[in-house]
Amino acid sequence: MIETFSLEASPGIHLQCRRNQAPAHAPKVLLLHGFPEAAFVWDEVMLALEPQVQCLAPNLRGFAGSTAPAEFDAYKPKHTVGDVLGLLKQWAWPVDLLVAHDWGGALAWNLAAQFPSALKRLMIINSPHPAAFLRELRDNAQQQAASAYMNFLCRDDAEALLAERNFARLQGFLCRTSSGDEVRPAWLTDEVLAQYLAVWGQGLQGGLNYYRASPLRPPAGDANALLKLAFSPEAVTVNVPTTVLWGEQDAALLPGLLEGLDRWVPHLQLQRVPQASHWLVHEMPQFVVEQVKTVLAR
Repeated sequence: MIETFSLEASPGIHLQCRRNQAPAHAPKVLLLHGFPEAAFVWDEVMLALEPQVQCLAPNLRGFAGSTAPAEFDAYKPKHTVGDVLGLLKQWAWPVDLLVAHDWGGALAWNLAAQFPSALKRLMIINSPHPAAFLRELRDNAQQQAASAYMNFLCRDDAEALLAERNFARLQGFLCRTSSGDEVRPAWLTDEVLAQYLAVWGQGLQGGLNYYRASPLRPPAGDANALLKLAFSPEAVTVNVPTTVLWGEQDAALLPGLLEGLDRWVPHLQLQRVPQASHWLVHEMPQFVVEQVKTVLAR
């Protein structure tokens, strides 16, 4: 059974949350979604873990009923990571496991590096480590091309363009294959698509502001902030035991992002999933469930 409710994560920032049912003594797992998603993407995983594991999945700031500040500076990591810290201080400190995908993973990488005492274990699903992403966006033309959509999402008219023809472009994001074709996957049933359409219909500016607030996007000229960006090792080193699940058919995040990952994540377990794409949580929910159980049992 999934329960929905609201929590104040930061002053003035309320997040719509979803949780399953489990006894108070059960391990606690926080699940963070990405773009263009919302917390509902974790429902199948949360129900499968019930009642052995307590799961909490928030709609991040800017998404689907959570507070959505208008200014894009409000989506910088110090604020979005602060929301996650606020949830953990109320619910579980340290949380037994933080599981995160896409933009949720960006928050999780930052949190694990800066506040390692907040979590016992980390699981990342197709979300690049910031230092690896910086390297590939600077030096890898293929990754630059694969990430070109990020500059489109920063346009002032992006929300209006994405909403055209019943959100056709966003539907295309969910259907894009590693070869560049658009094929509707089996997991994208009419019911699941209806959930996405309902989320998108509540507004996209909050989700788009994550891209606008970040310098990590393909270079667009000599003045691009990416060219001036550098991370100190201590700012990006994650010493928390970390499992990375990576769908290798990801059309936007290429396998080069995994090269040298153990340089910044010394306690790393990397599991490549050759048949999965960026949407591994939808494609293989039971696999994700089993990986969560395995990590919690260590």
